[in-house]
Amino acid sequence: MPDPVPHQGFRDSVASMVEHAMSLLDVPEGTADALKACSSVVQVSFPIRLGDRIEVFTGWRAVHSAHRLPVKGGLRFSPDMDQDHAEALAALMTYKCALLDVPFGGSKGGLRIDPRQYDEASLERITRRFARELIRRGYISPAENVPAPDMGTSQREMAWILDSYKDLHPEDLNHIACVTGKPLELGGIPGRLEATGRGVKYALDAFFSEPDAVREAGLEGKLGDQRIVIQGLGNVGYHLASLLQQKDAPRIVAIIERDGALFDETGLDVAAVHDYMQRTGGVEGFPGVGFERDGARMLEADCDVLIPAALEGVIHAGNAERIQARLVVEAANGPCTWEADRILVSRGITILPDVFVNAGGVVVSYFEWIRNIGHIRLGRLHRRHEATRGQHVISAIEMMTNRSVPDWLRESLTRGTQEIDLVRSALDDSMRLAFQEIRETREIEGNDVPMDYRTAAYLIALRKVMRARSDLSSF
Repeated sequence: MPDPVPHQGFRDSVASMVEHAMSLLDVPEGTADALKACSSVVQVSFPIRLGDRIEVFTGWRAVHSAHRLPVKGGLRFSPDMDQDHAEALAALMTYKCALLDVPFGGSKGGLRIDPRQYDEASLERITRRFARELIRRGYISPAENVPAPDMGTSQREMAWILDSYKDLHPEDLNHIACVTGKPLELGGIPGRLEATGRGVKYALDAFFSEPDAVREAGLEGKLGDQRIVIQGLGNVGYHLASLLQQKDAPRIVAIIERDGALFDETGLDVAAVHDYMQRTGGVEGFPGVGFERDGARMLEADCDVLIPAALEGVIHAGNAERIQARLVVEAANGPCTWEADRILVSRGITILPDVFVNAGGVVVSYFEWIRNIGHIRLGRLHRRHEATRGQHVISAIEMMTNRSVPDWLRESLTRGTQEIDLVRSALDDSMRLAFQEIRETREIEGNDVPMDYRTAAYLIALRKVMRARSDLSSF
């Protein structure tokens, strides 16, 4: 039975998180209001003839803060899309970029549409028209506003938007940088598709490499020792779950999807579940494991780590008291409302916030953008040099030992650094450095009153944004 407790709106929830962090800073009156407000929002509506009918579509693009250019953020295609979502997500993008030291401002947008109800030809027409409406108003360009995939969009939609921008601005030498998350053959970068899920994995690695952090959360052991529930096996959840099972092999005891949840205390086979979903469109009927039609109930299942990786607001005032996980990892944008956050924190449950955990996508989007602006593949200038140097090392070893180097070592030393290696290494480094900064802020500023990870993350991000905005900084 649905819980009757009303949920806090997404934008209001993000604003409450900002206000809480701002209350700990000594800033002039009105600063919080200035930081919460989006600098601009555009709404567009346009008709498209589809067969024998005409449909009118409405979309939004919000710019939260342009203290860095370009501003950055995905385009979402969802029947739930509205201005509230655009503004909340744009604000989150500002703080993600600031926290991870990505030199972008925050933006977000989307179209109110259920993409599953349209064939590819219709979706292309709709996407191209939406893109043209935004491009003509200056809300898509490589120098000012750069979209990326989000819920309901993918590399395919980014390719259509790129082509639409090129048609309208054929003179722009950097047109390829007007979107990120593109197909590789159109200027995309290896590792972008999996970037958000991989970023969550690196965030977990960073957390579980700190024994004190694990102990504070009431957990024991390494990441591989945990029982995990994942909500959402879309792009983020699937890549995360696959990486977990490849490297750490924790037990994923439940997977929650639209049509219900699968559960098995011995652990679910993520690849098999994903293949089943691709064939059937859902998880119901997957053989050999338990099924719960009311998937939301499995958020409250007994587990060590709960990873909401799909929708915002799934943990709210109505169910926060029943969450049993010791660690909640926000792989989605805004999965915990502010009210739920306060309840979980008061119960001693640790939350790794979305503003940190979910930032892998924009980090790798930055790598793609600078690759496009620089018109060269990352690492290409020195890859052959590294391979030659590796061969010299092998030759020296063999001369000194009079023995052949094993094939695996030869391959490693002569391979040279690939672009995907640079992307993954830099993403790992970005997530670990951000976690260290959050931990240090908690330790330094949480002496008098214990500080949660979300508050520490927002304090860091807000300070960086204020220093970069001349209208808020006293220099």
